[in-house]
Amino acid sequence: MADGPATPDFHRGEVDTNGILSFFASKIAPILLVVLGVIFIARASKGEVSRVLTSSAIAIIGLAFIAGAATLFFVGGSLIDVVFKKAGDAAAHR
Repeated sequence: MADGPATPDFHRGEVDTNGILSFFASKIAPILLVVLGVIFIARASKGEVSRVLTSSAIAIIGLAFIAGAATLFFVGGSLIDVVFKKAGDAAAHR
């Protein structure tokens, strides 16, 4: 720790996608959720409860789709790593 935080070893032209995703997840997403909450509360106070419920349901379904896609992406990547690692091990033992 005395040397400071470790810097990632990126080659020229590579993009730190993990850093970008973590930035959006930690900074942008909470701000968007607060904005949506304020809009929903403002609509509900005007008596548009049915519209608020509809919008909330659509937002929750959208978040579920995004979470499902991310889960499938990581699970698929793990399965590919397992399959190709085992196939590579089998070829190395021949």
